[in-house]
Amino acid sequence: MPLGTLDRTPPPFFKQGPSALSKLMVCSALALFLMVADSRFRITQPVRAAVATVLFPIQWIALWPVKGVQGVQTYLTSLNTALHNEEIAHQKLLLMSQRANQVEQLANENAQLRKLLGLRERLNSPSLAAEVLYDAADPYTRKVVIDKGLAQGVEAGSPVIDESGVLGQVTRVHPLIAEVTLVTDSDQAIPVVNTRTGTRGIVYGDAGRFGSGGLELRYMAANADVQVNDLLTTSGVDGVYPAGIPVAKVAKVERRPDSAFAKIVCYPQSHVDGARHVMVLRSLLAQMPPRPAPEDPAPLQKRGRK
Repeated sequence: MPLGTLDRTPPPFFKQGPSALSKLMVCSALALFLMVADSRFRITQPVRAAVATVLFPIQWIALWPVKGVQGVQTYLTSLNTALHNEEIAHQKLLLMSQRANQVEQLANENAQLRKLLGLRERLNSPSLAAEVLYDAADPYTRKVVIDKGLAQGVEAGSPVIDESGVLGQVTRVHPLIAEVTLVTDSDQAIPVVNTRTGTRGIVYGDAGRFGSGGLELRYMAANADVQVNDLLTTSGVDGVYPAGIPVAKVAKVERRPDSAFAKIVCYPQSHVDGARHVMVLRSLLAQMPPRPAPEDPAPLQKRGRK
């Protein structure tokens, strides 16, 4: 083929047309025109609304998986938050319940201690606060163990009271603890006085009464003026218990014709079964002045001889 017959024009694929700079300038001018026209005349607003309406279902379908995942995450987060909040609320409820029980217990203890302190002020007797640790192991006696002993100055024979009255007497002392025999023990006897009549008597422990322990006012005449609900307090004549501390109340009076004495059953005023905070008093024997020495009978015999 002769060379003169060849087509020297470039193929359509390689045709470049306008230059890139020309295209940029035209597109920039068109974009600027559209922006100014849309800003001033809003000519593209209907077109934008139509396009948005047409594309809304597609957008909703495209966003549905994302919203589903977000909903599941929100549900799981809310569930975990709710469970966590429930756990925190349950813990707070338990804590508040425990604190409420402690507050009630502390209020009762505070009231008991206030009563103890008030009784202490009236007694004018040295005293020592103590706490009941446990009951004695012997089932045939009525005794408790307190947390004060020789190291704190507790002495054998010291009376022990609670906020309601006489609880018992210290019968055995160890270095750090002491054993208190309760008033309901069968070996206990306390001189008392009837606050209504002023009659003196002696109350003995009677562990067989009232299930957990009672008292009995013995050796009272059958015609003695004793009535139910009479209050018996310590008389103070024994040199152990200060006078005026409540001991018991009369529960039952039996006057039998075949006996010269009335059978008088009493119940203790102190909490013999539930006492926790007690007061150990100093025995009155340690506060009393010593007895005077007996006189020498020799001068009297000499005077008689003269």
